[in-house]
Amino acid sequence: MCDFCHKHGEGRKWYLEANNYAEDLLSDLRRRDMIKHFFRRPERHKRGIESLDRLDRAPGFVRRALTGSLVRRQKRTHYGQVVPIEDVERILGFVTSVTRVACICRQATLGTEQRYCYGVSLAPDGGELGRVIREIDEDYLTGPNTKGLEALSKEETLAAFREHEREGLCHTVWTFIAPFIGGICNCDRSDCLAMQATVTHRFPVMFRAEYVAAVSPGLCNGCRQCMRVCQFGAIGYSAANRKAEIDPRRCYGCGICRSVCKPDAIALTERAAVPTAAHLW
Repeated sequence: MCDFCHKHGEGRKWYLEANNYAEDLLSDLRRRDMIKHFFRRPERHKRGIESLDRLDRAPGFVRRALTGSLVRRQKRTHYGQVVPIEDVERILGFVTSVTRVACICRQATLGTEQRYCYGVSLAPDGGELGRVIREIDEDYLTGPNTKGLEALSKEETLAAFREHEREGLCHTVWTFIAPFIGGICNCDRSDCLAMQATVTHRFPVMFRAEYVAAVSPGLCNGCRQCMRVCQFGAIGYSAANRKAEIDPRRCYGCGICRSVCKPDAIALTERAAVPTAAHLW
């Protein structure tokens, strides 16, 4: 299991522990200030990616030293993990309210409001997290044609996530000073700064999922639709066998490939059961 499961989940999947969503964690003024600071300045996140461009050009020993230090700091503040739709549904089973807000990454990269992020709370009406967000400058959160903070039912939320899967987006949970989980986002490499940092720049700000995907050769029809939606370059194609293949060392276990596989040839298995991927996070 990932580091957070051992530290914050007592050896279980940490993001399925309700206490990591607890309202009392938001009584920490440092955490409240961090959340406000995070949302108020989307351009700051884009500058962070530009800094990684420079880090890519640094000598190897410099890059290794800085990356290790920065990632350790990131884990204490804002860090994520990939989760498949089944675990999103489990999270929705115990949270009380869901609030859809604009995605800060897409605000930074596209300069437009795109609502791919969902605040989750154990309290009704968005709880304390919703109140913290409402205190932030409305220019970022709403835009000119505002719907305000959208309260969604669990059924509406799950339907939205299934639509995000059809778009090829990867679900991720996020901390606001670990271990507090404040939201679930839907990411891709084109617009998501966290995924760009993790996959493109090899600066991990998100764990891989607790799962790995695998193709059943007997069911695969070789359509290669799974390759189209994989955000991590984990899927290859054997021209000789006319079958897709998934490299477990590259797979992040998001399960999005399943959403476009008509013969249901792809399944997730626990990462711990796959020796080549068991210790890759």
